Amino acid sequence: MELSTLPALPDPHGIAVLLLVVVALFLFTRDSIPLETSSLVVLALLTAGFELFPYAANGKSLHAIDFFSGFGHEALVAVCALMIAGQGLVRTGALEPVGRQLARLWTVSPMLSLLLTLLAGALLSAFVNNVPIVVLLLPILISVSLRTKRPASEILMPMGLATLVGGMSTTIGTSTNLLVVSVAADMGLPRMSMFQFFLPAAIAGALAILFLWLLAPRMLPRREALMEDTSPRVFTAHLTVDEESPAAGKTLAELNEKAGGALRVAQIYRGENIALTPLPDVVIKPGDRLSVKDTPDKLKEMEAVLGARLYTGGTAVDEEHPLHDEGQQLAEIVVTQGSRLEGSTLSHLRFADYYQLMTLALHRAGTATPVLRAEVGDVTLKVGDVLLVQGQREQIAELKRSGELLVLDATSNLPSTRYAPLALLIMAAIVVVAAFGLLPIAISAVCGVLLMILTRCLSWRDAAQALSTPVILIVVASLALGSALLHTGSADYLAQLFVSLSAGSSPTVMLSGLMLLMAILTNIVSNNAAAVIGTPIAIGIARQLGLPAEPFVLAVLFGANMSYATPMAYKTNLLVMNAGGYRFSDFLRVGIPLTLIVWLALSWLLPLLYDL
Repeated sequence: MELSTLPALPDPHGIAVLLLVVVALFLFTRDSIPLETSSLVVLALLTAGFELFPYAANGKSLHAIDFFSGFGHEALVAVCALMIAGQGLVRTGALEPVGRQLARLWTVSPMLSLLLTLLAGALLSAFVNNVPIVVLLLPILISVSLRTKRPASEILMPMGLATLVGGMSTTIGTSTNLLVVSVAADMGLPRMSMFQFFLPAAIAGALAILFLWLLAPRMLPRREALMEDTSPRVFTAHLTVDEESPAAGKTLAELNEKAGGALRVAQIYRGENIALTPLPDVVIKPGDRLSVKDTPDKLKEMEAVLGARLYTGGTAVDEEHPLHDEGQQLAEIVVTQGSRLEGSTLSHLRFADYYQLMTLALHRAGTATPVLRAEVGDVTLKVGDVLLVQGQREQIAELKRSGELLVLDATSNLPSTRYAPLALLIMAAIVVVAAFGLLPIAISAVCGVLLMILTRCLSWRDAAQALSTPVILIVVASLALGSALLHTGSADYLAQLFVSLSAGSSPTVMLSGLMLLMAILTNIVSNNAAAVIGTPIAIGIARQLGLPAEPFVLAVLFGANMSYATPMAYKTNLLVMNAGGYRFSDFLRVGIPLTLIVWLALSWLLPLLYDL
């Protein structure tokens, strides 16, 4: 390739925008920087830069304030409204019958049930954000795994990836699809209908589902749940203080200091009917019984330090009479998007007091060992984190029924209310009205959310929890970057550069290369950022070649949806990774072949369908 064949560089503003794109892509790959922070940095740099250094081209000025238009963009409105509507399905248990039927089928034919689970996940994800679908199916499949003694690692990743495959088949399947379709329409392309690209997506998706059904479970090594036996159970017992105990006559504060600050007294019992609140200045008397809760080792240590006698159920604890705590259960709670745990700490939320559960350990993807109870209270929780908790069986059962948090080892029914059929009907109306073109999806979804709130399918608190700050800010920042690329000529420069570097190649090869580039990018940075940046470039490439823009736009859309190969590529991958105990290499093992299958299928289908 001769250097002279390369296009001329854009003007200084265009070069600055290209550099900012590089900075943005770097920031989006940093796990140590929250995605919303990276997005806000990009937005601030972009607006401040264009305000300080005004830009005008072809007699038109680009105002910095225009970059905030993403907050009112119809794509963002539709994304947020659909997230809230999806939350309505979760909170009312509207999808519970699907889960119940799938759970029953697993006892009859595991292979057929796995196929139906994959198909159900893919089909539902074509119309509902896949996060609620994964949240619905995770407890069911974990429960199936426990009952059938089949490793959960064989079925959780295929299920999660199937929802990603299904999500690329309609314009509302993912926020990525909505963004690409909206940006393309803003650039003058005819607006795509809901099922405009369903055929190529369905054919490629069918091949992907076959792979996930027949081959993926055999390619995945057996993994044990990472939270198993990571911390000893916690027991409730009584420390009885007698006349000779050095604890007699001391205040509770003095005893706690002697125990190194590790003494946790729930109640002090004196005599037959007196229960004292464990205030620091309470003086401990002979005969007092201190109700304590801790691990066996810690309780025995307290017994030695305080010179008290440890009892459980009225019996002194020894080798013949070990600790026991009837009615206690262990459970695993996953931090999901929009839950009150996300972005907060257990200490700040007063988790133990509010839920009456004790946290034993925390597991986070990418850490070799779990964070144990002594350290977990001050850890800022992220989506995908798994908490190992212990509490009364009734308390955990109530937590499962409420649907407020995602409890993995579900043994009771999923949340279901009398509003479930109504929520399902409203969601169906949102889809049907948009599919027939009666209303744009942004408007039909907003109307649907209003109906869910008016009919009490959702509360405003539920609606607020459904919204995701990272999603909102990445969408706005991506739209702003895409606009800057377009108006400064940077998108045209990248399109010319792509065409120049691939000179001599057929349009099919160019389209396939663009899709593969997006597929690689989406597994490293945000798929929304990859999609919005890639869309104007795809349209520029089509114009350079004098070809229809739609297949190139779809190459970006499909490529940006191939978030299969890394756990950080999509939030549901993180949920599945922790629940199944997967490693990073497991996603590469299954995700790379899946990406190749979908990419090769669409590289053949798109040119065929659009006569390239």
